Amino acid sequence: MNGKHIAKLGLVGADIGLALTAAGLREDAGLSRDDILNELTGVQASPADHAGGVYGALAASLLARQTKDELHARKNAGNALRPEPLGYRIWGRELIEPGALAQMNTAMRLPISRAGALMPDAHVGYGLPIGGVLATEGAVIPYGVGVDIGCSMRLSVYPVSPLGSKGASLDTRGAVGLLQKHTRFGAGVGWDKRERLDHEVLGDPAWDALPMLQRLFDKAVNQLGTSGSGNHFAEFGTFTVAAAQGGLEPGTYLALLTHSGSRGFGAQVAGHFTRLAEGLHPMLDASAKKLAWLGLDTQEGQDYWTAMTLAGEYALANHEQIHGRVARALGETPALSVSNSHNLAWKQRVGGRELIVHRKGATPAAAGQLGLIPGSMADPAYLVRGKGQPDSLESASHGAGRQLGRKAAEREIARADWKAYLERRNVTLLGGGIDEAPQAYKRVEEVIAAQTDLVEVLGQFQPQVVRMDSGGEDI
Repeated sequence: MNGKHIAKLGLVGADIGLALTAAGLREDAGLSRDDILNELTGVQASPADHAGGVYGALAASLLARQTKDELHARKNAGNALRPEPLGYRIWGRELIEPGALAQMNTAMRLPISRAGALMPDAHVGYGLPIGGVLATEGAVIPYGVGVDIGCSMRLSVYPVSPLGSKGASLDTRGAVGLLQKHTRFGAGVGWDKRERLDHEVLGDPAWDALPMLQRLFDKAVNQLGTSGSGNHFAEFGTFTVAAAQGGLEPGTYLALLTHSGSRGFGAQVAGHFTRLAEGLHPMLDASAKKLAWLGLDTQEGQDYWTAMTLAGEYALANHEQIHGRVARALGETPALSVSNSHNLAWKQRVGGRELIVHRKGATPAAAGQLGLIPGSMADPAYLVRGKGQPDSLESASHGAGRQLGRKAAEREIARADWKAYLERRNVTLLGGGIDEAPQAYKRVEEVIAAQTDLVEVLGQFQPQVVRMDSGGEDI
């Protein structure tokens, strides 16, 4: 009797040695090899029945291994991905890179996923692709919302003539001065104490709900009314509307458009809860690691929901502060104001049941709901009205969407071409880097054309004076 005979039974590791020891004792007792192998097969089949006697040590080892395997199986049971993704609709497929489609397919294999959609501005992100819409049941995915929780848009249209028109009350130089004085951009940037303004969001009791939110409160106070880096912006431009909207008659007006989020506060909330979710799902397939979720029936899930909701309100408050400062400086009251979030999760009725709809870079577009879809620093943005398309989970794109990553844009776009693009459109740029050049983005006109069943265009904004993070050169 040797180890090869034992190994053929399927025993492994230390169990082979324990089996050989027991087999030697049985050989001494006069049993044949076949008899011993039959006994060992019986021990494998029911180790609990052999807890005592000559096979006791082997039985104990097999029971321990069996318990460990069962625990592993139970732990992994709720994390197993579906063999195939659930079906979902794609808008503008020809505009979407394969990597974004692969990420969406992975998201639709999650055991908690129930429905989804992919918008025409979609491109690769972390976990859920940018432009992805995902409905889950009983759970929220921190990276399905994203790092910049509550990232959002706001438009203010003033009942005055736009820059460059006859009788305009504000010229380009004045617009530059207003943006420089009343906006702040960049990682870690905030207001001096004497410049800060109060807002009701700072009195929200949710700040005291979690120790983490308490610690982040001072940062939030300091950064309220500011914007981050990357694609965040504040733009003066021309807004054209063909039919009456709000207090506006058809015509062309001065407008301010901003894109900002929840700043360092939201980023820290996202990082903390993503790590927490990943720790709770260690057996999740590597391709879905960043899609780890928190059950809404758990304390962790409820804590994230509280923090996410607060971050979303805080992001909208940032816009209110920026627009309030500018309106007071102009001495004008907006005739039309529109805002929407596009990085958030909502509780929504889908197919008769309440699901959690994640929009990671997607605009809510319920029937009659107003929203904003921007292009780039030199391309138009659109005021839209949702059509409530069920297959898109009542969503639309959140912008033009990148066609070049940041590093690729820096390699492939010539500075002269970038500058010429802005000059042809009479855009004055303050800050901004070549990684945000219009050539890095899809053509927003094509993106809008790919979703006519999702939204109706009501008005168009054309940038004229644009401020972004000064990490790039003014050109």
